[in-house]
This record gives sequence, structure tokens and C-alpha cells, in this order.
Amino acid sequence: MAIKVHQIVVLGNSLGIRFTFHSLVAILTTILVVTAIYFTQEGREWSHEKTTLDESLSKCNLFSGKWVFDNESYPLYKEQECKFMSDQLACEKFGRKDLSYQNWRWKPHQCDLPRFNATTLLEKLRNKRLVFVGDSLNRGQWVSMVCLVESSIPSTLKSMHTIANGSLTIFKAKEYNATIEFYWAPLLVESNSDDPVNHKVPDRIVRVQAIEKHAKYWNDADILVFNTFLWWRRQAMNVLWGSFGDPNGVYKKVRMVRVYEMALSTWSDWLEVHINRNKTQLFFVSMSPTHQRAGEWGGTKGENCYNERDQIIKEGYSGNGSVPKMMQVVENVLQDLKTRGLKVEMLNITQLSEYRKEGHPSIYRKQWEPLTEEEMSNPKSYADCIHWCLPGVPDTWNELFYAHVFSR
Repeated sequence: MAIKVHQIVVLGNSLGIRFTFHSLVAILTTILVVTAIYFTQEGREWSHEKTTLDESLSKCNLFSGKWVFDNESYPLYKEQECKFMSDQLACEKFGRKDLSYQNWRWKPHQCDLPRFNATTLLEKLRNKRLVFVGDSLNRGQWVSMVCLVESSIPSTLKSMHTIANGSLTIFKAKEYNATIEFYWAPLLVESNSDDPVNHKVPDRIVRVQAIEKHAKYWNDADILVFNTFLWWRRQAMNVLWGSFGDPNGVYKKVRMVRVYEMALSTWSDWLEVHINRNKTQLFFVSMSPTHQRAGEWGGTKGENCYNERDQIIKEGYSGNGSVPKMMQVVENVLQDLKTRGLKVEMLNITQLSEYRKEGHPSIYRKQWEPLTEEEMSNPKSYADCIHWCLPGVPDTWNELFYAHVFSR
């Protein structure tokens, strides 16, 4: 009997083990099936979303539309919660009370912009470099992009550092091994305004045939977003053939549109030779308009964007701060690159930004130099009507960028 009891006990243990084993197999199988279904569904949803996006872009001009007030979905982030916000663009921090500029959504006439998804973009950028190259307006777009994604990343898994004597600032999402970078090159080619801090010079000089000093820092980027316009806005500029400090260098004054064309020719030639067409996506951001003369939009002559609270509602409005001849140069250069087998996508932010005269920092930003008594008595005299408050207009530029990145 003892032996039989023992046998029964052993058999019971065996059945228990067998039951436990089969249960584990069933559970694991269920998990695998559910996971497969989930990822299949996710894949189908993304495939459908991308197909829909491709169809939208093929049928819809994303840059033609209107601003719609939307205080439920916008802003896409809060100024005070963005760890890397710039004091140059933090209008709420520096006293702006009317915050409605944060609540506008761009609505193309024939479609909707896809909702910006930080995690989706970061996954797209896994093991990649996204580099913005240009002036302070492009830096504003870079700050916007960092603010759009950083809230979805734990504080221990993100960092910011600067190299190249301050010219290159790198935001890193460690979990994704992805970087979102900004490189200061306001004229793209080499100039005497290349210092990221001390670049205000009385006589601007450019070396229109020299770009390698800058380009070596973004040579292997996966996505490049360029801009250059504002710093060319003068009747003529000194062009140097030779090196800075070379007593034998040749200087010549060249008029605005022509010198711009010369610089972009150097830029395009560099792209043609160095860009890996199978790897790198290229973008060029059109000119960002200014609102420095209220008379242009029917306001009081002598005024500017100071105290503006409303948008310009006239469809197709264009102020004198924009120079169509300059953008025609860009379009010609990009078309020429296309014939050479290199596609550069134009982000045409000009018209949609023209309407937003109330979106600038005006006086609500950090003043890098103490204000004089005369300035304090006349605030419009130091109003910034060039850059843009964040959250604000540049977030829409990045929504447009996002749409094009995922339509490839």
C-alpha cells in the first residue's frame, strides 16, 4: 500500500508538472498570437495612414489654406514645460498676457495636416541625425522641434550639448540613439558672421565659393533642413575671393539677388557631390516674412507688430518683408538639382506665415543688451517683428516637415 500511495503521489506530481507545462505553453502561445495581431494591426494602420497621407499630398497643396482657432488641440506643448525653450522666443515668460497666438491650427484648403506624433517621429529618427542648418529663424524651428518631442522622453534619456565653438548644438534622445541638431551658418557659405554669438558686424563679407568649413559638420546627416534669406537682405554685399586675412584677397561689391544666387550655387554643387541620395532627405525652408511696417497691412503708418493681437485676413497678402525674386532663385536652384538627380523638398512657409503679424515676440523676450531710456519710452522701437513666439508659428512649419518626412 505504501508503494501504491507513493506511486499515486509521484503520478500526481507528474500530472501537476505536465499541467503547468501545458499551461505555460498555452499562455506563451496566446501572448505571441496577441502580439502578432497587435503589430499586424499597427502595421496595417500605419500603412493605411501613410497611404492616406501620400494621397493627401498628391491631391492637396499643404501650403495653401487658412488659420483655424483651436484651443482644444493647440498648443502642442506648454512653453514653461519645455526644458530647452529659448529666452528669445519665450513670450509668455517675458510678460505677454494675450496667449491666443498659441491656439491657431493651419488648415489646408483641400485636406488636413496629419497630427504630429513625437514617438512616431523619434522612431523614424532611430540611429539617425536630423540637422537644421541656417540662421536664427531656423534655430527657432529647431527649438520648436525639440519642444515637440522632448516631453515624450524621460529626463534621464535626453541631453543637450554644444560643440564646434558653439556652432553646433545637439539634442540627443538616448533611447533612440537619435539627434536633433542645429548648426549656425546664416549664409550657408563662409562669412565674417559665422560666430554663433558675436556675429553683428558693420560690413558683412562672404566667401561665396567656400562652404566646407560648415559642411563638414553635417556631411553624414540623414535629414537636412536648410534656410538662408534674412541675412542677405541688403542692397549689396562684399564678396571675398581668397581667405580671410589674406592680403592678396580680392573684394567686390555684388548686388543682393546675384550674390545670393552665387552662394546657393556653391551650396547646390556641394550637395550634388557629397550627398548620399539613398540615405539623406533634403529640405529647404522658404523665407520667413517680417512685419515691421504696419502700413503694409492697413495699420497705422510708422507702427509695426508691437501690440498686434489679430491676424491679417486678406488671402494672398504679401508684405515688403518678402522678396519674391530671392525665392525664385531658390526654386531655380532646386529645379536644377532635380535635373541632376537630387531632390530637395521646399517647405513653403512664407504665405501661411505672412498672415501672422501677431505671432512675433515684439517686446516680450529677453533683451540681451540693457534698454536705453529712449527705447523704454517707445517700445515699438525695440519690438522684434522677425522671430516667432513659441509655441507658435514654427510648430506649424514642423507639422509640414513631419507630413513630408512620412510621405517619402
